[in-house]
Amino acid sequence: LQERLAKLAGGVAVIRVGGATEVEVKEKKDRVDDALNATRAAVEEGIVAGGGTALLRAANALAIKGSNPDQEAGINIVRRALQAPARQIATNAGEEAAIIVGKVLENNADTFGYNTATGQFGDLIALGIVDPVKVVRSA
Repeated sequence: LQERLAKLAGGVAVIRVGGATEVEVKEKKDRVDDALNATRAAVEEGIVAGGGTALLRAANALAIKGSNPDQEAGINIVRRALQAPARQIATNAGEEAAIIVGKVLENNADTFGYNTATGQFGDLIALGIVDPVKVVRSA
């Protein structure tokens, strides 16, 4: 349905990309291509809170227990892998990942997360910090 609506309402757009050097133009063109692909993915499957928040919540919701130590180790590996994007984003922003992740998980709202651009916590969907579900699912 979303695809049909997009085709009916959509049209053709021309995006002009310019820059001072050929390298700059290529970089900007790559960014536009990435943005277009992310937008298409969002139209196809929807969006979730960005910044690794959706995966962080998924890790927190993973409340299964293994029946032996090997299964427990596997479950813990999956939990840590789901937490890794949010932790890395916080670290890249110069923040202490454990503190940021802890504060995000203290709040029960699914869309609550950390905005690295402003250094503040809030509703990431309202702030426009989103990830396409298709990208999160296939990552």
